[in-house]
Amino acid sequence: MTTFRVRAPEAAQLTLCLFDGVTESQLAMERDGPDWVRDVPAAGPGTRYGLRADGPYAPAEGLWFDPAKLLVDPRAVALDQRFRYDPRLGERGVDTAALVPKAVVTGPLPVLPAAPPVFTRGGLVYEINVRAFTMLHPDVPEGLRGTVAALAHPAVLAHLRKLQVGAVELMPIVAWIDERHLPPLGLTNGWGYNPVVPMALDPGLCPGGVAELRETVAALHAAGIGVILDLVFNHTGESDAQGPTLSFRGLDNRGTYAHDAKGALVNDTGCGNTLDCGQPQLRALVLDTLRHFVRHCGIDGFRFDLAPVLARGPGFNRQAPIFTELAADPELADRVLIAEPWDIGPGGYQLGAFPANWLEWNDRYRDDVRRFWRGDPEVTVGLLATRLAGSSDLFGPADPAHGCRSVNFLAAHDGMTLADCVTYAARRNWANGEDNRDGHGGEPLWNNGQDGPSDDPAVQGRRAAAVRAMLGTLFASTGTIMLTAGDEFGRTQQGNNNAYCQDNPLTWLDWQGRDRALEDHVAALAAWRAARLACFTAFPREGAWLGPGGEPMTIAEWESAATSGLTYRSLDPERRYAVKIDRAAGQVELRD
Repeated sequence: MTTFRVRAPEAAQLTLCLFDGVTESQLAMERDGPDWVRDVPAAGPGTRYGLRADGPYAPAEGLWFDPAKLLVDPRAVALDQRFRYDPRLGERGVDTAALVPKAVVTGPLPVLPAAPPVFTRGGLVYEINVRAFTMLHPDVPEGLRGTVAALAHPAVLAHLRKLQVGAVELMPIVAWIDERHLPPLGLTNGWGYNPVVPMALDPGLCPGGVAELRETVAALHAAGIGVILDLVFNHTGESDAQGPTLSFRGLDNRGTYAHDAKGALVNDTGCGNTLDCGQPQLRALVLDTLRHFVRHCGIDGFRFDLAPVLARGPGFNRQAPIFTELAADPELADRVLIAEPWDIGPGGYQLGAFPANWLEWNDRYRDDVRRFWRGDPEVTVGLLATRLAGSSDLFGPADPAHGCRSVNFLAAHDGMTLADCVTYAARRNWANGEDNRDGHGGEPLWNNGQDGPSDDPAVQGRRAAAVRAMLGTLFASTGTIMLTAGDEFGRTQQGNNNAYCQDNPLTWLDWQGRDRALEDHVAALAAWRAARLACFTAFPREGAWLGPGGEPMTIAEWESAATSGLTYRSLDPERRYAVKIDRAAGQVELRD
């Protein structure tokens, strides 16, 4: 027997729809407070189902009940197919049973023994787009390419070990739907930052469901590699008032999404809607989702997309209930928690404002390191040293229990690839169908004398030196570091800095044509850092900062744009190392 329970406090009636082939059987559910419940003795594992909700249809008041819409259970953990956008999903009175995936009853899932996270702060986080990572990998069997299971292939594990990866950070693997403007352009969302319900894995990326993810995590753990899931708890693919009705909107719109005083959807995410994590039932769903992935899959931690939304009510609150609830939860308190500390709403930039046990993406690090090596005079060696030493100006004094909270990176899925940021002077997003208006228009870029690919040895040399200098800086920096898959061997997206809708060879990693010399260089940097990892988990305690001539730096040298480099020597007897940075020569030297 299966007990179906769904929250829909303002619905007049909820109907459970069971599917046997194309036949739909409807069963009325009974109200139980804000929930609706129905026991079905014959519904065992494998049963496919959906929901229909009846009640007032008054969008201006936040009520979208429409019994013609088949709805996905917000707590579904398995779906029978991927979401596909269709305009009829947003049209009132149009039946969508043939268009919407059905949730699948799974039955009890195995519970894994509690274990601490594999990842250690200060290590290398390796950001992966699961599909793009292996679609062109020659050693991965064709039928396995593009799936979560492919990450457990020996060839993939060998590459991750070569780079000393501490944890893979998987871009969204929860089922998502295309934004409505993409299908008419012949494009599809390949990144996954447009989910519908939070627990259901995408059947295309993870056809084996929870078991496939659990087994892949186990294989990565056996190789000493943690797994971090990138989750989107800031909006859903139901989008704005013209978007599709798929789940939350048709069940509990006012209890799910933030609305302004006039009843309109708040758009602090730029995606049409914003989850209202100030509501306790929504926070409970967030926590249940995290526990699900820890308990049943062994996940080590989570990266939260547009994380300030978690603490909005409506403004960002450093003491938001979600932080207290996470810290007090016995299954989640020790997990790795990483914030993308900004959204586009009022007061949305919150770098440095998350709790001491959180890590935070540091975009100031990315921009300042790029600008230093580009030669911008306002980025002095003093500012670079601050970034190199953990960005205490942003995060304040180190908490002894947690160490440096900065996640230092040079490039991520958003923005130019590392190779492209020294190859192009501006974005080239024409293929996205938005007249090159989309994507970040102000990221630090420089083409080294010629825009785009070049056969000029001098241009190629300058680009190679700039990439190596930035990578040397990254691997010598205090805090956790992050590398996006493929940047270690020169991946390019041909200047596209917002390639979310390019699920094609533009974003698929070119394993055959990769720069193996650069890859080996990164592996050497990674081995150097891994051998002295404890040096980079906390802000430097004892050390000497020396100028280009080997003498202690003066205040004037720290602040002068003319100072061409510096050397840092650790004087801690347990943490001996030295870093020499020479901007004039375009070099970083790491040594004992």
